[in-house]
Amino acid sequence: MQESLPEILMRVVTELHDVAYLIERIEPQLLDIAGPKAMENPDTLKVLQGIDLAVQKSRGLAEFIDTITADVSNEWTVDMTTALSLVKLSEMKRALGDGLRHGHSQPLTKVAGDFDFF
Repeated sequence: MQESLPEILMRVVTELHDVAYLIERIEPQLLDIAGPKAMENPDTLKVLQGIDLAVQKSRGLAEFIDTITADVSNEWTVDMTTALSLVKLSEMKRALGDGLRHGHSQPLTKVAGDFDFF
């Protein structure tokens, strides 16, 4: 399964942006759960700072990969078979494998209480 390296890298960029978005959605939920006094707790502040750092790192990695991909020749190809076999999330595997994905690898429209067995 030989594929163009720049195409694969751009799929990774998309997944990293999704990760940042999903992490970013956690912060307001934690504040709602913890209540108004949450910001007075130093441990809570550290967790919120960690969430913010995770978002920044995910986006930073995405931008880094996006930028260096511009200099990678489309003729460079790699075999993704082994790498894809290590990806456990089926939607992510599909998104990285064929690039044909609609929306996020983590469905955002599910109703609270919905879950998938795996």
